[in-house]
Amino acid sequence: MNTSPKKEPGRVLVIGRSPSVLLATVEILRAKGYSADTTNQFDRVLDDYDVTELDVLVFGGMVPADTKQRLREDISERNPHVTFIQGLAGIAGLIAAQVQAVTSPETAGSGEVVYDAAQRSVRLVLDDSAAVAVEAWWLTSFVPPEPKSASMNVFDGRLDAGSHTVPLPERVPSEGSFAAVTVGSSTRVFTVGPLPEAVRRLAPASAADDRLPEVGRVSTGTDGR
Repeated sequence: MNTSPKKEPGRVLVIGRSPSVLLATVEILRAKGYSADTTNQFDRVLDDYDVTELDVLVFGGMVPADTKQRLREDISERNPHVTFIQGLAGIAGLIAAQVQAVTSPETAGSGEVVYDAAQRSVRLVLDDSAAVAVEAWWLTSFVPPEPKSASMNVFDGRLDAGSHTVPLPERVPSEGSFAAVTVGSSTRVFTVGPLPEAVRRLAPASAADDRLPEVGRVSTGTDGR
């Protein structure tokens, strides 16, 4: 992934397959102030979008590996400053949190934030008092092309300087689950439970791999959306 200094919301393009996830992701990002678009027309990306203006490009997990590699190379050649993100799962709120994590400025006094997998808890060491929010997401259906998910706000409040532990409820499963921790304006995203191997095997190896069902066309910014 190319790295760049964290900055205010900018221009984001999300490339994936699931129409509902893609459109929901763009809606969330736009509400947060990003100039965001999305497409599942992989062969049209360079024709339909000015990639020289992009700050962040997100790849969904079901984009064929060779397509991702080709687009990375072509877009990096045109825009060496773009930041690439590999989406962790087909969950709109999670993808938006990943974008926020690479673009949000570091908050003074945000200290250390880690996920303790053994204890299923978020550990924070804050230098100063700060507003803290912890949100979790998990997949409830892994069936393509429209995965389904659930989410919950685990914690939302102000914490004093010092050490704190925020446990994840049992409701958050041990696979296909993720969490985001926001301290002030700085966001970090963690994998709680990895995707099942059966789901990871669904990802096409090449553009010629047609194991996944057909999906409706999505290309915002080019179709009036």
